[in-house]
Amino acid sequence: MAKTLKSGDAVTWKSHGGTAHGKVVGKLTEPTQIKGHKVAASKANPEFLVETEEGKRAAHKPGALRKS
Repeated sequence: MAKTLKSGDAVTWKSHGGTAHGKVVGKLTEPTQIKGHKVAASKANPEFLVETEEGKRAAHKPGALRKS
């Protein structure tokens, strides 16, 4: 899945409130922080920055995301 996701793709993922919907904003390949949470992304283990329809952002591993 990691090779097929790109910026702008519509995706869904499991959230504590059910299924979340949003879009891919970008691919993270180095450690960063989002809302005070450490994201341990690397070139070997990238994560994707996603944004919900409400404008909230989070990082997820490729396996947690599904194209919608």
